[in-house]
Amino acid sequence: MKTSLKYIVVLVLLVGLVSCQKNSRPNYQFMPNMYEPVGYEAYQESDAFANGVEGQLPAEGSIPRGDFMPFEIENTNEGFAFAKENLKNPLDTSKIDYTEGKILYDIYCGICHGTKGDGKGKLVQREKILGVPSYDDAGRAITTGSIYHVIYYGKNTMGSYANQLNETERWQVVAYVEKLKADLEK
Repeated sequence: MKTSLKYIVVLVLLVGLVSCQKNSRPNYQFMPNMYEPVGYEAYQESDAFANGVEGQLPAEGSIPRGDFMPFEIENTNEGFAFAKENLKNPLDTSKIDYTEGKILYDIYCGICHGTKGDGKGKLVQREKILGVPSYDDAGRAITTGSIYHVIYYGKNTMGSYANQLNETERWQVVAYVEKLKADLEK
């Protein structure tokens, strides 16, 4: 018993002496990759992959993290017509927040379409862009699906807002645009 106690004490002293820091010589590093990771440049040459480049394409069918969901309807005239006829707002009426929709609409849409949807936004008043029609124009016949499709892909001189608005925010704006259209038609 006394012998094993002596060995334990000697071992503890040895470990204590070895682990003490001396600034005159480098300390021991166990698993140095934990402290000094190897940083790779995205497009440098490498033996890690078959094509010899570090940066790889995402796996087929992968979806980015976050609130992104792929939109299955194509950016064509046929896709627009299909969306206009068939696409419905997935948010139930209890989840539609018109206050949030108004805030987003004023930020992204009101500058051209006007805060009332009458096509008289600040850029139209200053004649920076022309020909923004009102939501109640008979020739437009906008629907839930057509609004969403245009927000997602853009149309004519209007660009896409798919990167600025996530899916829920786009549907909030769609609901608010429909409210503006109903208000204009009264």
